[in-house]
Amino acid sequence: MRILIANDDGIYSPGIAALAKVAARFGEVRVVAPDVEQSSMGHAITASRPLSYKKSPIVFEGIEAYRVNGTPADCVALGTHLWSKTDVVLSGINMGPNLGNSMWHSGTLAAAKQGVLLGIKGIAFSTFADKTDPDFDHLEPFVEEALGLLIHEADFGLYNVNLPREPQGMKWTRQSVRLYDGKIEPGMDPMGRKHYWFTVTPLEAAEEGTDRWAVENNYVSITPLRLDLTNEAELAKHRVKAPTN
Repeated sequence: MRILIANDDGIYSPGIAALAKVAARFGEVRVVAPDVEQSSMGHAITASRPLSYKKSPIVFEGIEAYRVNGTPADCVALGTHLWSKTDVVLSGINMGPNLGNSMWHSGTLAAAKQGVLLGIKGIAFSTFADKTDPDFDHLEPFVEEALGLLIHEADFGLYNVNLPREPQGMKWTRQSVRLYDGKIEPGMDPMGRKHYWFTVTPLEAAEEGTDRWAVENNYVSITPLRLDLTNEAELAKHRVKAPTN
């Protein structure tokens, strides 16, 4: 089995090294990741300039690794072009969760989604990070369990996995779609110039059975996703109202 791994934190992130270490137990692994951090890049692709790749300066324990001057989606598109017959695309482990509405702008999830757009199963991994790096050794058995389930048992598709700091089990979940409060935090740089940070705060508690609820209760959340964003109920309503002649 050929496993391509990308991320949005960049080639130097300890999270991608942790994921590559576990993924190597399931097949032949190659890492293709951005040369700089691309967090919250979403599914941006580079269309206005050419892409290039270089051998990674980071050693991944015998795993081939390359850095790309592009986005997470670029890395998967280029990686699968250069490495034919890729069976699975993994992304992460992201330094920060990708839960609920954050899926819309997640570069981590976009890398996995790019794989699915190319007909390859895509799996994104994320965990919590603060002033210290996550304890990837502690999370390792849960990453391995999730990979075993999703690589060998789950059908083709897109999967979003979020790991709490202290997992006590694993649950299949749906995406939380509660609204959030978007805040702009003004600040000043050392040169006296104004700048602004965009932050979000959930407006409502997480619903039971969702990804947010699972990690808040120390469960690994596995959310199966789909590419079709069609609102079927709204579409059906307007089809009924549409004139027949």
